[in-house]
Amino acid sequence: MKAPILRTLFGRAEVAPPPDVEAAALRSDRFRLEREGDWRRLDAIVTRMEKGRLRGLSDEDVLALPALYRTAASSLAVARETSLDTATLAYLDALVQRAWFQVYGPRQGFIAWLRAFLGGGLSRAVRAIWLDICVALAVMVAGTIVGWLLVMREREWFFALVPADMAGERVPGAGRAALLESLRAQDEAAGLSAFAAQLFSNNAGVAILAFALGFAFGIPSLMLLLHNMALLGAMLWLYHDAGLTLEFAAWLAVHGTTELFAILLAGAAGLHIGRAMAFPGDRSILAAAAASGRRGAQVMVGVVIMLVAAAVLEAFPRQLLGTEGRLLIGTTMLLAWLAYFFAFARERVPGAGDGA
Repeated sequence: MKAPILRTLFGRAEVAPPPDVEAAALRSDRFRLEREGDWRRLDAIVTRMEKGRLRGLSDEDVLALPALYRTAASSLAVARETSLDTATLAYLDALVQRAWFQVYGPRQGFIAWLRAFLGGGLSRAVRAIWLDICVALAVMVAGTIVGWLLVMREREWFFALVPADMAGERVPGAGRAALLESLRAQDEAAGLSAFAAQLFSNNAGVAILAFALGFAFGIPSLMLLLHNMALLGAMLWLYHDAGLTLEFAAWLAVHGTTELFAILLAGAAGLHIGRAMAFPGDRSILAAAAASGRRGAQVMVGVVIMLVAAAVLEAFPRQLLGTEGRLLIGTTMLLAWLAYFFAFARERVPGAGDGA
C-alpha cells in the first residue's frame, strides 16, 4: 500500500512518513515531555554543584538529588531499550554521568586529600601497624648487633657484609686519619643535588623492595632488614675500633634517623601484609591482604616523603656541617618523626584503621 501524498502550500507533493515512524516519533515526544521537568531540575542542580554554588541549593533540591538521579538513569535505560531519538539519548547520557559524579563521586580534591593525609591519615596508618613496627625494629637492632659481632670476631666478615664500591677506603686496617677524612664536611654544595638524587634512588629501592617482599608472609622483608642492618653494624664497629664512634654516629644521624625510620616503616608495612595473609582470622586471605595492602600503601606514601627528606639531609647538611650540627639535626628529626607518628592526630576517625 502506498503512503498518502500530502500537498504543501507551494503546491509540491510530499510523501507522508510511514505510520510506524510517525508512531515512534510520537512516543519519543511523549516520553520526553512526561519527564523533561525532572531532567531540567536535575540539570540545574548539577550545574550549580559543578560551579561550587552549593549554598544556593535549597534543602528540597539537596534531598531530591538522589531520586532525580535515579529517575534520569532509569529514563536513560528505557531510552536505550526503545531506541528513542539520538538527541534525547545523548542528553540523558551526559546528564546521568554528570549527576553520578555529584552523587557518588569523590568528595574532595587532591589538595583536600593531601591535607587530610598529612593531617592525621598517615600517622593513624603508622600507629595501626605498631606490632609490625616493633617486630621490624627488633630485627633491625638484632641485625646491627650481628654485624658488629661478626666483624669483631673475624674481620673478613666485613668484606662479606659491605660491598666494595660502598666501602671504598673504609676497610679494616685503614688509619684513623683516613676514616676521619671520609667524615669531613665539604666546603661547598656544588654537585650535591645529583648526589641527593642518587641517594634517594638507592634508598627508595631498598624500601620498596622491603615492602614488596611482604607478600611471602613477611619473611623476605625481615631478611632484607637483617642484611642491611648487619652492614651498618659492620661499619659501626669499623669506626668504633678507630675511636670515631661519636663522629660516625653524628655523620649517620643527620640523615639516618629519617632514612632508617623510613626503611623500618617500609619493612613493617610489608610484614603487615604478610602477617595478614598468614593469619587472616575470620576473613578470606584475599580480603585480609586487600585491607592490609590499603593501609600499607598509605604508609609507603609517607615512606617516599621521608626518603626525599633523607636524601636532601644526606646531600646537604651532612656534607656541609660539623659533628655538633649533624647531631642536632639528626636528633631533632628523630623527635619530630616520633611526635608526628605517635603523638599527633590521635583522635579516632570513623572507619579509619579498620581491617587487619
